[in-house]
Amino acid sequence: MEKLLDKINKDHLPKHVAIIMDGNGRWAKQKGFLRTVGHENGSKSVRIAVETCAKLGIENLTLYAFSTENWNRPKVEVDLLMKLLINSLRSEVKSLTENNIKLLTIGNTTMLPKSAHKKLLDVIEKTKDNTRMNLTVALSYGSREEIIHAVKDISSKVKNNIISIDSIDESIINQHLYTRNLPDVDLLIRTSGEYRISNFLLWQIAYAELYFTPVLWPDFREDDLYEAILNYQKRERRFGKTSEQIK
Repeated sequence: MEKLLDKINKDHLPKHVAIIMDGNGRWAKQKGFLRTVGHENGSKSVRIAVETCAKLGIENLTLYAFSTENWNRPKVEVDLLMKLLINSLRSEVKSLTENNIKLLTIGNTTMLPKSAHKKLLDVIEKTKDNTRMNLTVALSYGSREEIIHAVKDISSKVKNNIISIDSIDESIINQHLYTRNLPDVDLLIRTSGEYRISNFLLWQIAYAELYFTPVLWPDFREDDLYEAILNYQKRERRFGKTSEQIK
């Protein structure tokens, strides 16, 4: 029987995959565990997704790890997530380096605890010259907050005659987003069966292919990622044009 990996066209891979990693809490609840156990098991799926994307040759992977709204969760859960973040960064820095993966981050990371923020910056510095894949972790991230930040920045430059109003276009806006050095998202995956974007990369997914799977994040494995990519490869991406124009 042909494996899913063998069906993937390596010449037609998405350049940028983004994942909304959802379902840790429900996974734990279904098994009678505390929500925190779900987060701990979800970290295993992060490693699998990163290693699988790197193996395939995907150039950019962005993971939605912690939103601006997540700060409103119970303190004990937030504290655990921050602890998991530090532990993951500490344990994965060697693997990122060995696999030539660069770590990046988007979001208002100044809101992170000092210890987490310091470790994050340390790993970013240690992997800055890696070239195989960009792994971007969205931390304390919200797309609306990102757009507001960009609008304020652009407005300030207009006020100070650094840029003119007439010069503002998509390119100018892209340059003022957290993702300024990344291409637009080609494939957005959301786990757990929810059909929402949840304030994630709203500008960057304008023409992304959306893929929703009922698999809860702690159960997400290589074949689940292969299924998403195979689904992506069956779609016709027209970017506003007709099928005839694309062909």
